Amino acid sequence: MRSTITSRGQTVIPAAIRERFALGPAQRLEWLVEADGSIRVIPVAASPVAAFRGRGRRGGATQRLLTDRCADAVLEA
Repeated sequence: MRSTITSRGQTVIPAAIRERFALGPAQRLEWLVEADGSIRVIPVAASPVAAFRGRGRRGGATQRLLTDRCADAVLEA
């Protein structure tokens, strides 16, 4: 499957991928650049805590995530 990037930097996610991963309007995506130069796109849960659950083992990670999310929300407003 392929898509094209518009002059505004937008692209369309093919219907088969949207259906398979239950992606809909306002779904947030995270773009990751891998060491080999490839790009991965990962759907992100609406709740920042749910998106981060199980990743913060050293302590304080959840609070850092919530602080970052609040800062993002201010920028988005």
